[in-house]
Amino acid sequence: QVQLVESGGGLVQPGGSLRLSCAASGIIFNIYAMGWYRQAPGKQRELVAAIRSGGNTNYADSVKGRFTISRDNAKNTVYLQMNSLKPEDTAVYYCNTQSGGQPWGQGTQVTVSS
Repeated sequence: QVQLVESGGGLVQPGGSLRLSCAASGIIFNIYAMGWYRQAPGKQRELVAAIRSGGNTNYADSVKGRFTISRDNAKNTVYLQMNSLKPEDTAVYYCNTQSGGQPWGQGTQVTVSS
């Protein structure tokens, strides 16, 4: 069965950085485009970054230039490096395939606050 396990969240001050990790199992990881999503309280889940199997990336305008998505196919892991964090980045962050078609994990909480 498919499992997606996110980690690396926490409390950080505005302007700080965090690196999120997502370990995938139960899927042929290297054929999927993977994405990082986030859901803030009272808002819909949104896709913030995606990476194709070959490494091409795309980002939501709100995070472009601050976030970097990467993947290690040998480790079945996708990462999200988040720099220059803002309070509006506060959310639960999830990974999934770019289509969002796999079971969702528990997510990891990111809180940006002074």
